[in-house]
Amino acid sequence: MKKLLFLLFSPALLFAQQAPMKLWYDKPANHFEEALVLGNGKIGATVFGGAKQDKIYLNDITLWTGEPVNANRNPEVHTFLPLVREALKNENYKLADSLIKNLQGKFSESFAPLGTLMLDFENVSEENYYRELSLDEAIVRVNSGQTGNKISKEYLTSFPDQIFAIRLKSEQKGGLNFTLNFESQLKFEKKLTGDFMEIHGRAPLKADPNYVRNDIDPVVFEANRGTRFSTILKILELDGGLVSVENGRLRLSNANEATILVSIATSFNGFNKNPETDGRDNKTIARTQLSNAENKTFEEVKTSHLADYKTYFDRVKLNLGKSKEHLPTDLRLRKYADGALDPYLETLYFQYGRYLLISSSRTEGVPANLQGLWNPYMRPPWSSNYTMNINAEENYWLAENTNLSEMHLPFLSFLGNLEKTGRISAKTFYNANGWNCAHNSDIWAMTNPVGNFGSGDPNWANWAMGGTWASAHLYEHYLYTGDKEWLKNYAYPLMKGAAEFCLDMLVEGPDGTLVTSPSTSPENIYITPTGYKGATLYGATADLAMIKELFKDLIKTTEIVNGNIEFKNKIEAALFNLQPYQIGKKGNLQEWYYDWEDAEPQHRHQSHLYGLFPGTHISVKETPKLAEACKTTLEIKGDETTGWSKGWRINLWARLQDGNHAYKMYRELLKYVEPDAIRPKGKGGGGTYPNLFDAHPPFQIDGNFGGAAAVAEMLLQSDEENIYLLPALPDVWKSGSVKGLKARGGYEVDLVWKKGHLKTVKITSILGGNPTLNFKNQSKLIQLKPDETVLLKSLK
Repeated sequence: MKKLLFLLFSPALLFAQQAPMKLWYDKPANHFEEALVLGNGKIGATVFGGAKQDKIYLNDITLWTGEPVNANRNPEVHTFLPLVREALKNENYKLADSLIKNLQGKFSESFAPLGTLMLDFENVSEENYYRELSLDEAIVRVNSGQTGNKISKEYLTSFPDQIFAIRLKSEQKGGLNFTLNFESQLKFEKKLTGDFMEIHGRAPLKADPNYVRNDIDPVVFEANRGTRFSTILKILELDGGLVSVENGRLRLSNANEATILVSIATSFNGFNKNPETDGRDNKTIARTQLSNAENKTFEEVKTSHLADYKTYFDRVKLNLGKSKEHLPTDLRLRKYADGALDPYLETLYFQYGRYLLISSSRTEGVPANLQGLWNPYMRPPWSSNYTMNINAEENYWLAENTNLSEMHLPFLSFLGNLEKTGRISAKTFYNANGWNCAHNSDIWAMTNPVGNFGSGDPNWANWAMGGTWASAHLYEHYLYTGDKEWLKNYAYPLMKGAAEFCLDMLVEGPDGTLVTSPSTSPENIYITPTGYKGATLYGATADLAMIKELFKDLIKTTEIVNGNIEFKNKIEAALFNLQPYQIGKKGNLQEWYYDWEDAEPQHRHQSHLYGLFPGTHISVKETPKLAEACKTTLEIKGDETTGWSKGWRINLWARLQDGNHAYKMYRELLKYVEPDAIRPKGKGGGGTYPNLFDAHPPFQIDGNFGGAAAVAEMLLQSDEENIYLLPALPDVWKSGSVKGLKARGGYEVDLVWKKGHLKTVKITSILGGNPTLNFKNQSKLIQLKPDETVLLKSLK
């Protein structure tokens, strides 16, 4: 193979010189999908930024409906499993679809809205209005008013101080006059004293999913049950002015400057502890947080916030070229949808994904949910839960490769919770060893199949491989960090338990190979040759792909940590006998055991392509025929789909090394979508809202994370031996640079390219190693010691 010519050199290089990253607008937000969001991984604030009335939605990532799940609620339900398997063995799919409904349990709980702050200003003007979210600082700023009478507002959520802070200034002396109030859909009591307001309340005991028709009691509150919350507001750091109480509100009069501190806490104390009887003391925690923060100035809170946040955000810089436009973000998004080139917007969307992950994923055992950290609805879309058949995992595709490994930990620690309840679900629903998780979960680590005890469609309710899919994240984290102790003591037992469940779900298929039974392919429907449309079968390709990935990871993990050799031999034998991938008559990767038609060929899910991405065992290099079959499948599906699905397909095209197709879909992911309340009926399809939130529609944050991950995949890919430089670079990104992306093996990579040619590479090794660098048809093996940095320059 032709070798790259590399030259070592010592002068400092100018890698990605990224322009300031900010979303900005020339008018206040009227809708949730226009507002700007802040978060410290626990507290979430959605800022509308009105000049006359400023509305701010508040969330706490630990405030959910419900209480610890009774995982052993249906101890004998597994007795229906042999009946389902017998029906499948007899090819009676209609009967199997009917019987498997017996293997359904309760719905998940819902992520709750905490409340809304309302600031009503007097004698202010909307002239010269400006609103921005600085991604470089995680700060929202709003300015408005006539010259000499301008009001400026600055908002931040601090992780070090666990506080939401707002700084307000008036250009005119005594010109700061407003009232501050708190509203909530939850049950609460409010107390006002002097310059502060205390709110104490609780979340509902249940809130039915938004798709459940229940006109009697969709939301239920019970005294002394459920999660408690406290919110304490204080106006302080005054320059002039007076704080008073008026009609249940705080009033600030005739001030020049002021700071509002908001402290939030809940009684959530772990997935298996009753938040009422064993909960944390939310009142004391909220008061302590406020007391600590009020001993600092706003500038001191801001300084510690910036030092903390920039530690993570500044690790990666991206430059895809200059943009001519200087327009508000919503307008440039519209122009982009009409075909304008805008490398700044493309960079902004990538960095916005990283910003959202830092902002929503810093609480142990409580990962970012379907809406991240920002939900204003009592019955949010799909309960704003953890949808384990793609969406929860997609939230974390960018964690490792965009250098935010710490933000992966809430999800990885959540898997330890799932294992506890999942062992009970595996035994009671499937009479299986190990642990599993089904379609949905929540903060209480619910793992049972959903469907409300038989009312759910098996195509989504009865999927059983959530634990199998999620377990792949454990080995991924190890590959990027090299933490062998963590792999041995935490990850290996979880992976082994997930594999034990998989082994017990495998049966011998008609051709003698091992297949799962029962099986479904997430949310998709097949058509048998007799015309029956169903969901339940044996040997869905998606199941087998996820099992294959887990078994391969576990075999390597066992060798690294000196694990159980007998069990390793068992999964090696099962892997050898596993039903192989099948290529259908259309040249596509077969989704079903048989080469059946899909009821919806353009369906949003493509779970059977898991082995290509996010899995790693299908590749253009190692399995070209299977990769080509994946490509054919994507061509059949087409490009028009929901937001999160577009994010997935961009990654798939990147793994196929088709940068131009990946870029085409990236542009489509950034298609402008109107806020839900004003979007014309029939105007669906995935895209991006004015505030850059992903539109399923409605808003789901997974598309933001999937799209950001895809940009990294286009620029850098890796396996345990290779680093692929610019593997899916689109023609339109002819020149650019990126700093700080991560590769498997613990390498940090900086790249500069010009006119499609690689100009400079900087590799920093955390662990040491001998990776092979690959660019187009060129390659070079390099040797690195721990903490060694090498600068390399290539010729054309």
